[in-house]
Amino acid sequence: MQHILLPTDFSKNAWNAIAYVLALLKTKKCTFYLLHVIPYTAYSGVDNSYNSNTTDLKNTLLEESRTQMKQLTAKIEGTPPAKNQTIIALTECGHFVEVLKKVVEAHKIDLIGMGTKGATGLKKITVGSNTADVITKIQIPLLAIPENANFAPPKEIVFPTDFHTGYEVTVLNTLLYFTALYKAQVRVLHISKKGESLTAEQLKNKEFLSDYLRHTDHSFHSLTGTDLEKAVQCFTESRDMDMIAMVAKNLNFFQRILFRPNVAEISYHTQFPFLVLHEGPL
Repeated sequence: MQHILLPTDFSKNAWNAIAYVLALLKTKKCTFYLLHVIPYTAYSGVDNSYNSNTTDLKNTLLEESRTQMKQLTAKIEGTPPAKNQTIIALTECGHFVEVLKKVVEAHKIDLIGMGTKGATGLKKITVGSNTADVITKIQIPLLAIPENANFAPPKEIVFPTDFHTGYEVTVLNTLLYFTALYKAQVRVLHISKKGESLTAEQLKNKEFLSDYLRHTDHSFHSLTGTDLEKAVQCFTESRDMDMIAMVAKNLNFFQRILFRPNVAEISYHTQFPFLVLHEGPL
């Protein structure tokens, strides 16, 4: 994992995510691509017509972004950076997800690291729209960092699953990469309804997962309850955990845990980084 994309809107939340990822990968040789995307709506006219005023505004916004990028780069270099980390600043205009797709392909990005909220910091939104779009539309691993997350070497990673979906090796390789960074333990969490037993297919997937994790410190845990989000909250409160990892392939299960918990007693999405596992590059 050598090419890391760090989108930024220059907000406090974006800086927190950047600082977290830099600290997480400080022992690895990496190139970090800082990316600021200026949306078309920031400089285009109401009718999207092309004129001199539009061009002038676009150039002004580009210049402002590049100035902020220089300041951000200087801030990063002013902290104790690892000698084997390289910072490259990029400013692009366009639609956020489309620009990210282009940068991911052009620079062979292995991982995207970004905050879970935008500059507005709306408290009722669990995951900002940009982060949600990246998770669902760009098929490479993503580390989503909530605004309240403080970096600590991950020693325990919770892996919620319903065992309904098979596991691709490329997906599990990403999980093992992060466990190896700090010799983290994996806690596989299965949540079921009362009286529900695993099907033959679920047992097969569980056995495969157990075999793949055989060289990693891991354990399997089960909770019974109809409220998936509260079950995850209960488990995270009972553990000294540092990160939640999930496979994005099972969207219904995944979205319930990451996108929907907006009640006061559910707080794990504001405290712990989410490692979103895709079948893309490692």
